[in-house]
Amino acid sequence: MIQTSGKRIGIYPGTFDPVTRGHLHLIRRASSLVDHLIVAVSESKKKHPLFSQIEREEILRADIAAMDNKTSEISVTHFDGLLVEFAKKQNATCIFRGLRAVSDFEYEF
Repeated sequence: MIQTSGKRIGIYPGTFDPVTRGHLHLIRRASSLVDHLIVAVSESKKKHPLFSQIEREEILRADIAAMDNKTSEISVTHFDGLLVEFAKKQNATCIFRGLRAVSDFEYEF
């Protein structure tokens, strides 16, 4: 993990449609590795969401507020465009990704 300013900033991007226990588990684990975790809600032109972007952000904020054992600051926001550009703007030191199946791994790499 790269550390630039002493503060470790991580990004967990996704569509979160819907938010699952797996997402919340990864948020809890990722937050223990950084000082600030940014949960970044994205839109996918290929997907037809059940919930609007605003609804997904609100659901995530409520679920995160209800979490115990938070070890770092966690914020929820949205982004458009390339993840790498968003990460640069946030001075992120790492990006967290969840994988559901082997096909996800192949897609990511």
